[in-house]
Amino acid sequence: MKKLLLLGAFAFFGSAAHAQEGLKLGGHIGAPVGDASKYASFTFGVDGAYMWNIAKNFDLGVATGYSHFVGKDYDFKGNRYKSDDFGFIPVAVAGKYRFAKAPIFVALDLGYAVSVKDGVDGGLYAQPKFGYKTTKLELYVGYQTIGSRRDFDRERIENNFGAINFGVNFFLK
Repeated sequence: MKKLLLLGAFAFFGSAAHAQEGLKLGGHIGAPVGDASKYASFTFGVDGAYMWNIAKNFDLGVATGYSHFVGKDYDFKGNRYKSDDFGFIPVAVAGKYRFAKAPIFVALDLGYAVSVKDGVDGGLYAQPKFGYKTTKLELYVGYQTIGSRRDFDRERIENNFGAINFGVNFFLK
C-alpha cells in the first residue's frame, strides 16, 4: 500500500512538473515538539505542491514531500534507548489564502502521512503555515503534526509526531 501511494504521488508530480503551472518545490528544517521531541533531536525535509487558483486570493492543490526525523537517546520505563531515524511522506490537499495588498499568506495541508520506518505507523497529517510570498519564492513557519502509533518493547504507543518548521518554496514556471 505504501509503495502504491508513493508511486501515485511521484507519477502525479512528474506529470505536473512537465506543465510547471503552479508547481512549487522547496525544503524545511525544524525542531521536533510533543512526542517527537522524545525520540528525535532535529527534523528536515523536502516539499512539493501543485496549486490552482480557484478564487481571488485562494489557491487549492495537492502536496507531498518527505520529513526526516533524526533519532536521539531517550528513557522509556527506566531504560535507556537510542531511537533510529524515522520519516514520513505526506499526501495532502493544500489550501492557501493570500491577503490582498500584503505579501503574506496562511495555508493548511491536510491528509495522510505514510511512514517509511517499520514499526511506526502512518497517520493523519496536518500542517498549518504562515508565510511571506514574493514572485519567485515563499518563506513560511509551520506546525507539522502526524498522528501515529509506534511499536515499542511489545507495546503499541500512540504518538503525535510534531515539529515547528521553517521552510522555503520556489515557484517553477
